[in-house]
Amino acid sequence: MKLAVAGGTGLTGAHLVDVARARGHEVIVLSRRTGVELLSGAGLAGTLDGVDAVIDVANVTTNKPDVSVSFFAGATKSLLAAERAARVPHHLALTIVGADAAPDGYYAGKLVQERLIAGGGVPWTVLRATQFHEYAALLFHRGRAGAHLAPRGRVQPVAAREVAAHLVLLAERAPQGRAAELAGPREEELSDMVRRYARAIGYRGPVPAVNAPGAWGHALRGGALLPGPGAVLGEQTFSEWLDALPDA
Repeated sequence: MKLAVAGGTGLTGAHLVDVARARGHEVIVLSRRTGVELLSGAGLAGTLDGVDAVIDVANVTTNKPDVSVSFFAGATKSLLAAERAARVPHHLALTIVGADAAPDGYYAGKLVQERLIAGGGVPWTVLRATQFHEYAALLFHRGRAGAHLAPRGRVQPVAAREVAAHLVLLAERAPQGRAAELAGPREEELSDMVRRYARAIGYRGPVPAVNAPGAWGHALRGGALLPGPGAVLGEQTFSEWLDALPDA
């Protein structure tokens, strides 16, 4: 198959490109590094000719709903327009388990993305996955001036590479709309994950647990971001991910 990966140089995208090529697929990477600007659509014209599926894992790091909506809406509209022009038969996108329970901040953009895909005129598959193991590292490194905080919450983290491999499998199948959710093998406490990550990289300072504010914090603590019945479960645990860290 010929696959195009939007955001193919990011965390998930790099894994996805590697897995797809290992399975014998031809891969086109859509990113600024390859001359494609997703928000404006610059560089997309002609790029998708002959592509069997576009897998969108492009991302933006923000807690601001307007920034998130602007990015995901813009990138999705550009991709769908180019796919319709090239008659691409399958659009896949990665979104987040429980986005409906916390429809603000970053999640606001993911919900808009899902709505645009459903009405975009291209056969589609959307995979909702839980937070990655790397989420603990992201939260820890957000700390400023040595103030590292660990939000309390119930999560079921999954390996980024397992998400990438699952997306490739979905691309090899017919479009199915909303796919079964994908999650890690077991539930974890998010604040504990952040602290364990800090210790694994040698940080010995305080990492106090806090309640995250707003609808997202409430959903996180209440378990609304956990997978529902019928979710596909990955294999790598958070402990195994920690053990594999270079500095662990």
